[in-house]
Amino acid sequence: MAYRVLIADDQKMVRQMFEAAVKSSERYEAAGFADTPERAVELCHTGRIDLVLMDVVMGSGMDGIDAAGLIKSQSPDTKIILVTSMPEVSYIDRAREAGVESFWHKEVQEQPLLEIMDRTMAGESVYPLSTPAVTLGNIVSTELTEREIAVLRELVSGASNKEIGERLGISANTVKVYI
Repeated sequence: MAYRVLIADDQKMVRQMFEAAVKSSERYEAAGFADTPERAVELCHTGRIDLVLMDVVMGSGMDGIDAAGLIKSQSPDTKIILVTSMPEVSYIDRAREAGVESFWHKEVQEQPLLEIMDRTMAGESVYPLSTPAVTLGNIVSTELTEREIAVLRELVSGASNKEIGERLGISANTVKVYI
């Protein structure tokens, strides 16, 4: 009996890529497709799904991590692999907190998707060894501390130094130092 896989991604081309991977193995069958996290939650609630391949960032109000948490609360035996092309370290922490079994970066592909699927269905939890590095002007993201990244996130939101300081519990002068 093949594992039933739900493919959840808002990009049709990515859904088709995942479907091709699923169909390439006799161990899996495509059980459905969702283009929003909300639809993925609904399909997991109404049908037997063994594994969900779900993008973290989709164009709706809920993200894939929040949807994964809902799926796990309703169907704890359903395995979930979150996928993303975004090199965001907080996604990995949030995925673990939500009870997600595995996490795969679309762009890095340290291991083939089918291998991640097999290992996940065998009971392993597979996460990347490190967050992919991103060049930010003259610096690489992996060279920044967690605090510097937090300040940068707040800065790009348009917050003032005072607002950033209040949100992070540091002074406006300390924010200037980090910037």
